[in-house]
Amino acid sequence: MRYLAPLLLAAVLTQSAQADGLPPNVLKALKSAQIPATNVAVVVQPVDSNTPLVAHNAGQAMNPASVMKLVTTYAALDLLGPAYTWKTTAWIENAAVDGILNGNLYLKGSGDPHFAIEHLGSLLRQLRVRGIQQINGDVVLDRTVFNVPAIDPGAFDDKPMRPYNVGPDGLLLNFRALRFTLQPDNGKPRILLETPSEGLRVDNQLRAGEGGCSSNWKDLINARLIPENNGNRLEFTGTYNALCGERSLNLSPLPADAQAGGLIRSLWKELGGSLSGQIRGGTVPVGAKLLTQHDSAPLTAAVSDINKYSNNVMARQVFLSLGNSDVPATAERARQRIGEWLNSRGLRFAELEIENGSGLSRRERISADSLNKLLLDAWKNPVMPEFIASLPIVGIDGTMKKRLSGSDATGRAHIKTGTLDGVKTGAGYALDAQGRRYAVTFLINHPKAQAGSAAIDALLLWVAQRRPGEKTPLLENE
Repeated sequence: MRYLAPLLLAAVLTQSAQADGLPPNVLKALKSAQIPATNVAVVVQPVDSNTPLVAHNAGQAMNPASVMKLVTTYAALDLLGPAYTWKTTAWIENAAVDGILNGNLYLKGSGDPHFAIEHLGSLLRQLRVRGIQQINGDVVLDRTVFNVPAIDPGAFDDKPMRPYNVGPDGLLLNFRALRFTLQPDNGKPRILLETPSEGLRVDNQLRAGEGGCSSNWKDLINARLIPENNGNRLEFTGTYNALCGERSLNLSPLPADAQAGGLIRSLWKELGGSLSGQIRGGTVPVGAKLLTQHDSAPLTAAVSDINKYSNNVMARQVFLSLGNSDVPATAERARQRIGEWLNSRGLRFAELEIENGSGLSRRERISADSLNKLLLDAWKNPVMPEFIASLPIVGIDGTMKKRLSGSDATGRAHIKTGTLDGVKTGAGYALDAQGRRYAVTFLINHPKAQAGSAAIDALLLWVAQRRPGEKTPLLENE
């Protein structure tokens, strides 16, 4: 009996320490990754409790990376409604006669985050069905629903052609991206341009690489856009290894008007149409007549793409859509509306800093405590089912598909992930072994943060294996 008392005391101390600190398996994973606990913020709280189970550095403002999308998407679901849609419209000033439109065709965007090539093709097909074959004027692209300055796509990470660096656009066509397929072919890689783009010539100077197919195979390929008299040449240099097999590469090499022009001309030609004018930016004039429109999928579909696959471009589009009113949307108005919405729900996050709502930012900040309060508030909101369903399911889909697969946490947690250089994060909801649900937030800001996935996974496993009422096993505090 004299040996039992110290053991019981140690068990009590271990359990009580977790209310302020971290579970031992998480500390062990952090130590292995060489990440100090001071660079980590964690909150775990049952959704049916007023007090957290774990709270570590909870009030510290930190960069959340893509976990910031939780703020944007929850606000959008609650303010705009799950059934909200965007409309892309086509306008004319004069009716077509004998298939000929003697005037401009106007395409006006409303900020649709997912107006893809198939949607543009469908809209153009509607024009053909309505009797237009030849356009003698220009195709004018009206993007004025957003009032945002142009961004330098290479400013964030010096990768200007990566699609995630595309800025917001009131008439965003196919994410402003081109899809290429790379194939090994008798020692020289082939490049197939899958997305139609009239006026773009692919100059393939890729060489076959040696060794295996590395995880950074995209970084071994260089692309350079070179203007030509009749369009643009996209020059590819670098290496591609045959062991990579066939892979897709998405790039955004063209300015907005050039990308739209190449795509619209190609699709219009495929439909048997002709265009004699330019494709350029502008506005729909007063007095123009609505010819047809495309309605987007509901907001829930966009939110699912944003959270499950961490789509930055779509997140920025939705963020700006929160700033829509009688005047073109601005980032400042979107930030103001989110702030007003949070305050109306009693969520006063003094440390919150939102730049673009996607988390692709060095400026954005929020604390684990604030994220935890957001998650608990969302749990009680009528849009809760749509919000939770948008989050990646651990070991099943989205950005969590390959993590904790086959573990006790598989299928038992919905977690939004975030990654930047020096940042690794995760937040969402998790079930314990008895089916009790917890809000979980884990933020890491440290130069070695990329090694922190194991610590986040350790916390999710700890929750999944937890049986309230049972004694916590005595583990060495690493």
